[in-house]
Amino acid sequence: MSTSVLFDAPGPRTRVRNHLLTLVSIVVVGAAVYGVYRGFDAKGQFEGKIWQPFLEAETWEFFIIPGLIGTLKAAAVAAVLALAFGAIFGLARLSDHAWIRVPAGLVVEVFRAVPLLLLIFFIFYLAPTLFGGGDYAFAAVVLGLTLYNGSVLAEVVRAGVNAVPKGQSEAAYAIGMRKNQVLRLVLLPQAVTAMMPAIVSQLVVLLKDTALGYIIAYVDLLNTGFKILPAAFFGSLIPAAIVIGIIYVTLNLALSYLATRLERRSRRSRKSAATPIAPPGAVGLDQTAGGVPGG
Repeated sequence: MSTSVLFDAPGPRTRVRNHLLTLVSIVVVGAAVYGVYRGFDAKGQFEGKIWQPFLEAETWEFFIIPGLIGTLKAAAVAAVLALAFGAIFGLARLSDHAWIRVPAGLVVEVFRAVPLLLLIFFIFYLAPTLFGGGDYAFAAVVLGLTLYNGSVLAEVVRAGVNAVPKGQSEAAYAIGMRKNQVLRLVLLPQAVTAMMPAIVSQLVVLLKDTALGYIIAYVDLLNTGFKILPAAFFGSLIPAAIVIGIIYVTLNLALSYLATRLERRSRRSRKSAATPIAPPGAVGLDQTAGGVPGG
C-alpha cells in the first residue's frame, strides 16, 4: 500500500511541539506583515489618491485590460504549442529507434537547461537578422515559452506513459497489437489521467512566465500595469504591483480549478492503473520509476 507520508505519525509530545512551532511561526509572520504594512503606511502607500486610478474605467480600458488580453493571448498560444511539442518529443523519446530517440532527447535536455529569459532574448534579437525588421516581441515570448515548457511537458509525457504498469502493454502485445496501437489505445488513455496534475502545474508556470515579456517590451499585464505609474500613480509601484499580483493569482486559481474539475471527470469516466505523476518540484509524493525530474 503506497503512502504520501514520508515520516511516522507524530506522538503526543511531537504534536504539542508542532503546535507551539506553528503558533510561533504565525506570530513571526504576522509581525513581519505588520512591519511591512507600517513601512508602506509611513510612506503614504495606502492613501486614497494613489489607489483612486484603479477605480476609474479609463485605467482598466486603456491599460489593464489590453495588458490582460496580451498575457492571455501569449499564454493560450504558447500552451497549445507547448502541449503539442511535449506530446511529439515525449513520444519520440519512447521510440525504439535510436535515430529518433537520441535527437529528441538532446533537444529536450538542451531546452530544459537553457534559462527561459535567455531563450526569449535570443529569439527576440535573432529574428530581425533572419526575417528582417518588425516587431517580434510576441513571437519571442511564445516561442520561448513553447520550447522551455514543451521540453518539460515532454518529460511529463514520457513519465506518464512509463507510469502505466508493464502488464498493460504486455497484455496488449499478447493479443497481437502493434506498438503504435498499444501506445494509442492502451497506454496514452491511462497516462493522460496520470499526467494531468503535472501538466496543469506546468501550464500555471507558463502563464506566470509570460511576465518575462516585460523585458522585451511585450504588451502584457505587467508592462501596461507599470507603464502608467510615473504620470498617474504619483511614482508609486506598490498599488500596481498589488493589483497585478491579484489578477495573476486569480488567473492561476481559475486554471487550477478548471484542471481539477477535468481531472475528476476524467477519473470517473476512465479507470487507470497509472500512478499520478507529481508536478515538477513536488515534495513528499510517491513517484514511480518514470517520475518527472524537476523542470
